Amino acid sequence: MPLVTDSSITINAPADVVWRVLTDFDAYGEWNPFQVECSSTLVPGAPIDMRFELGPGGLKHKREYIVDVTPGSTFAYSMKPAPLGTVRSLRRHTVVDLGDGRSRYDSHFEITGPVSGLVKLMFGKELIEKFAAVTAAIGPRAEALARG
Repeated sequence: MPLVTDSSITINAPADVVWRVLTDFDAYGEWNPFQVECSSTLVPGAPIDMRFELGPGGLKHKREYIVDVTPGSTFAYSMKPAPLGTVRSLRRHTVVDLGDGRSRYDSHFEITGPVSGLVKLMFGKELIEKFAAVTAAIGPRAEALARG
């Protein structure tokens, strides 16, 4: 049973400011309630390294790989394929320019494959809550930066 979560927020800041928030990985610890550290070159095929809290045991490290980048608009990454496709993930960030200095941020996350039900059972509720919290936090951060 796959785990899929989507969330969006309309932001009173230009799309380029929202994009800067998403790609300023060094600042994630200042605003991101889930991924407290992140680094990547945003080049397709390159790693994206993250530190985050999920489940018991404190901070965890995860390396995934950039699969798609449209500068100023979207980037996505996924885990290295598991043997026999038992579990796959995809995380996509999208910024949409709404005009008049406003934009929308769309978040998408999915875990699929035969063992996705186990992941959903163990971490599903927490993952959904944490990705929603990230979506909610992007707005205030971008709006504050846009105000200068």
